[in-house]
Amino acid sequence: MKIAVAKGDGIGPEIMDAVLKIFDANGVGLQYDFVEMGKWVFDKGYSNGMTPQAQQTIEELGILFKGPMETPKGKGVKSVNVTARKTWNTYANKRVFQTLHGVDTVFSKAGIKIDVTIVRENIEDTYGGIEHMLTHDVALSRRFITRPGSAQVIRYAFEMARQKGARRITCGHKANIMKLTDGLFLEVFYEIAKEYPELNADDKIVDDLAMQLVIRPDVFDVVVLTNLQGDIVSDLCAGLVGGLGFAPSANIGDHISIFEAVHGTAPDIAGKNIANPTALLLSGLGMLRHLGFTENAAVIENALLYTLEQGTRTGDFGDRSKPALNTTEFAEAIIANFGKQPEVGAKATSENTPYTSAVCHLDKNPMLVSKEQEEEKIVGVDLFVESSEQPNAVAERALRQTGDLFKLVTISNRGTQVWPKGSVFTNLVNQYRCRFETTNDMAVTQTDIIELYRRVATEFKVCSTEVLNMWGDKRSYSLAQGQ
Repeated sequence: MKIAVAKGDGIGPEIMDAVLKIFDANGVGLQYDFVEMGKWVFDKGYSNGMTPQAQQTIEELGILFKGPMETPKGKGVKSVNVTARKTWNTYANKRVFQTLHGVDTVFSKAGIKIDVTIVRENIEDTYGGIEHMLTHDVALSRRFITRPGSAQVIRYAFEMARQKGARRITCGHKANIMKLTDGLFLEVFYEIAKEYPELNADDKIVDDLAMQLVIRPDVFDVVVLTNLQGDIVSDLCAGLVGGLGFAPSANIGDHISIFEAVHGTAPDIAGKNIANPTALLLSGLGMLRHLGFTENAAVIENALLYTLEQGTRTGDFGDRSKPALNTTEFAEAIIANFGKQPEVGAKATSENTPYTSAVCHLDKNPMLVSKEQEEEKIVGVDLFVESSEQPNAVAERALRQTGDLFKLVTISNRGTQVWPKGSVFTNLVNQYRCRFETTNDMAVTQTDIIELYRRVATEFKVCSTEVLNMWGDKRSYSLAQGQ
């Protein structure tokens, strides 16, 4: 079986060489096709951080094992890590956080065992990176949460929880504020939960979840979240078990999956052969299990756990009274411990059942569309306009252009209503949202919206537009704060 390997930047080549040395010493039946990705590829002029040959190889093999990678700063290019995840639709970011005997934390010292799996939606949310300056003072980031995208990652989380033998699965969200976006994610969570009655499914508002994870991390099992919230919470959980140096990461898709270390490139120690390869090794073990090399993974993980129990360490952790090993020596210590069992957390071995993944040739992009349940109609529009005037002056000018089909119902500034009622204590910026709804709740067309836009544009610079839709009797847009 052949996989694509990208060594990465900074300490990436050193820790990747150490991990592959451990794999080869254990007889893992993998061949490596090394591909060009990372900062040095950006510097060669490839704006997505990978060569066309690298992309082709990864798409043919279906598995990418990668070290940490740096995105050049100040050059207007996107993160190669995010680009890879999104390009190949690796929609589920799975990160397992476990207490490691020999890695001291406040929880391990208190005898509190942690075994939390975070599943983070990997494609959507603000990580779409769709941003605009509406005025010289106002920036907009569009946040996309989709029903099919949510269903992909949530169903993966439930399936993984079932296979893990989990007792609980929790949805982290902010649906109390973002009622449509996070509300949709939470709605899909409970729809899918009905198919898994053996799992205790519940939800937590994400700020409360963060607090509870710090207070009682042992009561959580599997947690699924949207992209940005999952990014933050997963790093929080890394801190609970010793830091990003002990945090494996898998990015799972239907056709392509990526296994990587999520810590940085540590350029200050690059080339010194002192980096800790544990996070990348744990990510690699997840890859081996994904590919069916379960026996190899168990033997290597038991050797790693035994090594840590003995107090063997690199310079970034452990008992400072014991000498630190360099990267190569740490890998050799693990190899020397093949066949040994740790006192705590030993992994059961089972016979390998590796599969050979077929090359997946697609002739068109998969389209994710759910069935529309109710009839859609347009009932208005939000026009975002630039103005430094007071709300009453903005309203007076906007009211002149409403026509017969529309009525101006509210004006808000940064989401807070300032007309027809509001407070003089509300600070304003130079961009307002003017909400026009149809008279008599009648439906209108996009052509009607365009005509209203044309008229309002004679009064203001229109910065952005959002159509107000209804599905059946369900409003599909939020109210202004205070409306």
